[in-house]
Amino acid sequence: MWVFLPIAQMSVQIPLVIGIGAIVGLLSGLFGVGGGFLLTPFLMFLGIPPMVAAGSGAAPFVAASTAGTLAHSRAGTVDYRMGFVLFAGGSVGSVLGVRLLLWLNRFGPANVVIRCLYVVLLGGVGGYMLLEALRTWRRGAYMAERRFDPIPRRRWIDGLPGRVRFEKSDIEVSALLPLGMGLLGGVLAAMMGVGGGFIMVPLMLYVLRMRMHVVAGTSLFQILLTCMLVTVLQAESNHTVDFILAVLLALGSTAGAMAGTVLGRRLRADQLKILLALIVLAVAGTIGVELFREPDLYLSHLAGQ
Repeated sequence: MWVFLPIAQMSVQIPLVIGIGAIVGLLSGLFGVGGGFLLTPFLMFLGIPPMVAAGSGAAPFVAASTAGTLAHSRAGTVDYRMGFVLFAGGSVGSVLGVRLLLWLNRFGPANVVIRCLYVVLLGGVGGYMLLEALRTWRRGAYMAERRFDPIPRRRWIDGLPGRVRFEKSDIEVSALLPLGMGLLGGVLAAMMGVGGGFIMVPLMLYVLRMRMHVVAGTSLFQILLTCMLVTVLQAESNHTVDFILAVLLALGSTAGAMAGTVLGRRLRADQLKILLALIVLAVAGTIGVELFREPDLYLSHLAGQ
């Protein structure tokens, strides 16, 4: 069964799109990363233009993140105070990212920039997470039960002003840290069609030193707020949100997110991190191959086509 996508100007199979949404939603609930780092590449592999894939990719995560956040909230693993601080920075970053994407699209290289961002960021984050998770696994120290004990003083980070106590996360840090992280996540959400979770989760683990299972729920809450804002901005400024595509993806991602949340509570934190790192590296490698492969049509990277 096929459906025509008016913004993407192409037809796709409905079960295939819903299935992609379910897979990405499963990862969203499992890791708290939103899954956009997989969704946008999947859509590009189907032939959907990167600008439309990035613009439409944030919309279905409003539904998926809502389902995942509610499930984590019932389990008591959402730090709402931290989520709102992250979103405060993310709202500014989202506006900047949409404007930057609009500027790049006028000069032609927006699609290439999106692909390069995926390769560089996913490769770096995935490699670091895998090495750290393997070291932790060999030591037998699981982040779900143990968090850098004893915690060493980190000089300039611990010396930042405006320290705030986050009870649910059991940490006390400067509000400037989550604000800056939210800003980065907002820019990535706008430019790459993601919630920024694949960057935010490692930062929340290794910079803020939050526990893995609280990170997953809090990240989903922040992604929910960020994706709502990004969808509105993309539709208004860049006109790259395909409503039909977003609805089909939302149907699959909502069910997948609920299943992923349940499954995630049954796995250890080190297992979650290793699995996430392997997935991230696999996606980065696939996009890298596509990026350097000789295109079938040399005009395909011009002016957002």
